[in-house]
Amino acid sequence: MTTHKTSPLGGRLVNWPMMFFGPFVIIGVMLIIRRLVMGIGSVAGLNGGYPWGLWISFDLLIGTGLACGGWALAWAVYVFNRGEYHPLVRPALLASLFGYSLGGLSITIDVGRYWNLPYFFLPGHFNTASVLFETAVCMTIYIGVMALEFAPVLFERLGWKVSLKRINKVMFLIIALGALLPTMHQSSMGSLMIVAGVKVHPLWQSYELLPVYSLLTAFILGFSMVVFEGSLTQAGLLGRGPDERSLFSRLMRLIEVFLIVFICLRFGELAMHGKLGYLAHLDRYSVMFWVETLFMLFPLVVFRWKRSREDSRMLFLGALSMVFGGALWRINYSLLALDPGAGYHYFPTTPEILISISFVAIEICAYILLIRLLPVLPAMERDHKNYKVEVEHEPTNHH
Repeated sequence: MTTHKTSPLGGRLVNWPMMFFGPFVIIGVMLIIRRLVMGIGSVAGLNGGYPWGLWISFDLLIGTGLACGGWALAWAVYVFNRGEYHPLVRPALLASLFGYSLGGLSITIDVGRYWNLPYFFLPGHFNTASVLFETAVCMTIYIGVMALEFAPVLFERLGWKVSLKRINKVMFLIIALGALLPTMHQSSMGSLMIVAGVKVHPLWQSYELLPVYSLLTAFILGFSMVVFEGSLTQAGLLGRGPDERSLFSRLMRLIEVFLIVFICLRFGELAMHGKLGYLAHLDRYSVMFWVETLFMLFPLVVFRWKRSREDSRMLFLGALSMVFGGALWRINYSLLALDPGAGYHYFPTTPEILISISFVAIEICAYILLIRLLPVLPAMERDHKNYKVEVEHEPTNHH
């Protein structure tokens, strides 16, 4: 168990990751401005058959899936009372706040007439029969909820103890909303492609289970990113932080449940509707299906051995494999497995790719900056048994 106390990481704000990703941030901002001024056609290769592309499939569907760490941990800690995962909540919440905010930005730049977006907030223009409306409402409210959940971190840094006590009185309601809203819109993201019908390849189209698949991959991606980001952070601390491998190992057991359910449902649905024959076609669709499945099977096989669960490198590789598997399923069902017909083709332009890369760069730079300035990570207390402190090298004073 790690301590629940947190503290700013400190250190240099300008370091090599910031210098490496900084230019991508600048390029992305310039391209977004160009898109907003000169129109979406100046940067994107979208058309009538593909009204959305990389910005929705990657930046929104995959981005918000990867940002589900805070939501998944909220269910584990606050709903199922697994308090041992509490030290992982703040870092996951910070990553979720960035992921959803950038997902909202991707929607803004993807909408052709973005100046009509304010109508979305006017009651007289609500389209309550639209899945997109429900998704947009839940995402907008959830971003605000995450900001409130993260507010105590800022209050602690500023020393506003009175404000912290006040917000704690309503925190149970905020946490409840934080657990409910993503459950609604993550399932709705699967429902978006039901209307596409036969335009989505049968290996991914499921009128009964697409919302369930989307929800399961949200849990898989969210928990996997907690392990992935935690492993990277510990590697960056060079062993000077708390050893949280035991937490990651137990979290992997929880993720395995979602993996097994997802894989069983997928093959069960294919068998029930007589679609298993598509797996033997050896075309690009069957290859993509088997690749995403193998990514999800890898941790189920590797972590059968206890030694693998206790190995930091294997935990990292297992989390990375699940991230690839869940992300590949989302980009497959929403883009790669879509065939609108009528001769339409789509491939992302260089500006589209650069804007997507800049979103990742923005999140990395902002995350590094805030963990150095705000009490997000577990405090590195010298007297904690899980910290590696070389006390033998410290000078002693004899009086």
